[in-house]
Amino acid sequence: MTTEIRKATKDDSNRLTEIAHAAKRHWGYPERWIDIWKGALTITPDFILSNEVFTATIDGEVVGFYALTMRGNKATLEHLWVLPDRIGTGIGKELFHHAVAKAASLNAETIEIESDPNAEGFYRRMGARHVGEIISEIEGKQRALPLLVYEMGLEID
Repeated sequence: MTTEIRKATKDDSNRLTEIAHAAKRHWGYPERWIDIWKGALTITPDFILSNEVFTATIDGEVVGFYALTMRGNKATLEHLWVLPDRIGTGIGKELFHHAVAKAASLNAETIEIESDPNAEGFYRRMGARHVGEIISEIEGKQRALPLLVYEMGLEID
C-alpha cells in the first residue's frame, strides 16, 4: 500500500468535502454541529484553485488531504483530514510532512494551525507548539480551539 500525494484539482472538491465531513463526524460531534460547520467543511473548486491543496491517494482512491493558505511568510494549515478508517495508518503524518515541505518551498517561516481539540495531540507530536486558544461559540456554549504554531526548520519524524 503506497500513498501518493498529488496536487488537488477542482474536480476533487466533492470528494474532499466528503472526507472533511466524515473525519469531523469521527469525533462524535452531534449532526446538528456538522450542519453548523458545513460551510467551513466544504471545499469548493475555487478554494482548490486559489490555495495549496494536496490529496493523499491509495490505489487511485483519495483518502485524505490538506490545504495551506499563505499570507506573507506565514502559512496557515486550513485543513488536514483523513478518512476515519485510515486514521492511525500514517497518512496524516505523510500529509503533514508534505505540508511542511510545501510551506518551506513558499518561504514560510511558520505554519499556524487552528486545531480541533481532538487533533491537538497529533499536531504536537508533529512538532507544533500550543500558543493559545481561539474561543468560539456553538449553541450558546463557549468552545476553546487550540491554536498551534509549527516553526519551520524543525526536525520531524
